[in-house]
Amino acid sequence: MSMKNKKLILIISIIIIIGISFTFYIITKEDKKYMNYRDFNYELEQENIEKVIIEQNTVSFMKKNDSKIYYTENPNYDEFKEKLLLKGIEVNTYSVEENITFILDLLFYIFFFGVIGFGVYKLVNINSKTFSVIKKTNVKFEDIAGMDELKTEMMKLVEILKSPSNFKTKGIRPIKGIILEGNPGNGKTLFAKALAGETDVKFIATKGADFQSAMMSMGARKIKMLFKKARKYKPCVVFIDEFDGIGERRNYAGTGVDKENNRIITSMLNEMDGFETTDGIIVIAATNSYASLDPALIRPGRFDLKYNISNPDINTRIKLIDLYTKGKILSENLDKNKMAEAFENLSCSAIETILNEASILSILENNKEITKDHIIIASRKANCNINLKKI
Repeated sequence: MSMKNKKLILIISIIIIIGISFTFYIITKEDKKYMNYRDFNYELEQENIEKVIIEQNTVSFMKKNDSKIYYTENPNYDEFKEKLLLKGIEVNTYSVEENITFILDLLFYIFFFGVIGFGVYKLVNINSKTFSVIKKTNVKFEDIAGMDELKTEMMKLVEILKSPSNFKTKGIRPIKGIILEGNPGNGKTLFAKALAGETDVKFIATKGADFQSAMMSMGARKIKMLFKKARKYKPCVVFIDEFDGIGERRNYAGTGVDKENNRIITSMLNEMDGFETTDGIIVIAATNSYASLDPALIRPGRFDLKYNISNPDINTRIKLIDLYTKGKILSENLDKNKMAEAFENLSCSAIETILNEASILSILENNKEITKDHIIIASRKANCNINLKKI
């Protein structure tokens, strides 16, 4: 829940509490004038009393032809109420327990209808606020260091996405989906953005967690909403990160979570090859575990291609060092090639984190250069294992 929604709920709750408190005050606190019981009894015998409210410790009453409200002590004897009724006086009883019950009932109804109102509000506004469309990603393949083979493969997809009708007339079916598998932090999201940037089409980014909801069947509904928006803005690239969060192999054990996951996958299958055309839409799904995905979902015709984005090789690591140290000065005792060797088995994001932290350390020490010690300290702070002998 966003901070804006939290503030709105807090404000509404405060208003409700103030409203209840004010209502309670109006009900219980009226301007009453005290009259001792002897005078009350005299007025009673003179038949000047018109209405009586018997409370726990007091008796409130109104006299004939008098708009004021008076109160006196409650005599608390069994025949008191009968005595009043025999004189033709309107008698009501009031207790603290009844008032508390009223307040509790009021709170229940406010909470009950508040939950329903909030649910309706979320359903009405979910279409406009879910799955934002990025018109220009401003990312190209040239902004990605290394991985030239994958870029070449992606460029082929660019041509198909730009002109799907041209390829269709030649009997070539456009690619519907691509799966990118690999460890986190190696640029799967960046590749999806670059593909949208190269084709100059819209980009819709989402993740598996976006389809999870406490409301039953909401996940499947969001899948339909996603593709409805994609068809509206096509040609476009739809990117689903953490795809294994919604595309895991279906489990028919019968639990509520399993059933909801099955609904999401079924909805995804219907959208990928349903009656409505998906030409001009390419779905890129990123996952850390291809083997855990449902076989029906990743079969050819839905997700046709699979690429593995592994940790960067040495040439890519050198390019990453050049990219992330641009505008910075490296100490003479630091060699980029040796640094690249030391960064073996690290992801792209881990390398960027180390070099960024090393740069911060040098600035804090008023040192114009990034030194070997800065790299070592930064790698430890980032919890990344590097080969210190290589530096």
